[in-house]
Amino acid sequence: MGEQLTQEDVKKIQEEIEYRKLTVRKNAIEAVKEARAHGDLSENFEYHAAKKDKNSNESRIRYLERMLKNATIVKDMVEADEAGLNKVVEVYFEDDDETEEYKLVTSIRGNSIRGKISIESPVGKAVLGKKAGERVYVKVNENAGYYIQIKSVKKAENSEEDEIRKF
Repeated sequence: MGEQLTQEDVKKIQEEIEYRKLTVRKNAIEAVKEARAHGDLSENFEYHAAKKDKNSNESRIRYLERMLKNATIVKDMVEADEAGLNKVVEVYFEDDDETEEYKLVTSIRGNSIRGKISIESPVGKAVLGKKAGERVYVKVNENAGYYIQIKSVKKAENSEEDEIRKF
């Protein structure tokens, strides 16, 4: 099974593929041609750097195309007051006596450092479809887990800024 993507994710990926094919690829090919014209390729740093950039772009295109090919499209089927995609959930960690706020996103947009967690992560799975005031068990593995309390659920302001993760 591939990535779980929303229609918005698919659109962003398609836009990035198009940009990389039409703009980045053209610039990378020109950079390689220009660097090649400088002479001896064995000691030509510009040539090796340009080739590396070109190959990196082609790898990213293949990665994104493969992701789209194998993806499963998901929709947020939760009520307005339930935790779901593109919702911000404030949770209280009982064991740590700490409160944190997370935006629930698809795994391709996940970035825990920026407070964006995947609906496929342990916390994401535990809170999905739950409402403010509920206490849920976060299962880390077969032998471990912890309880959290959902303090609030609200719609996220802007999901346009969420970046597609790099590979």
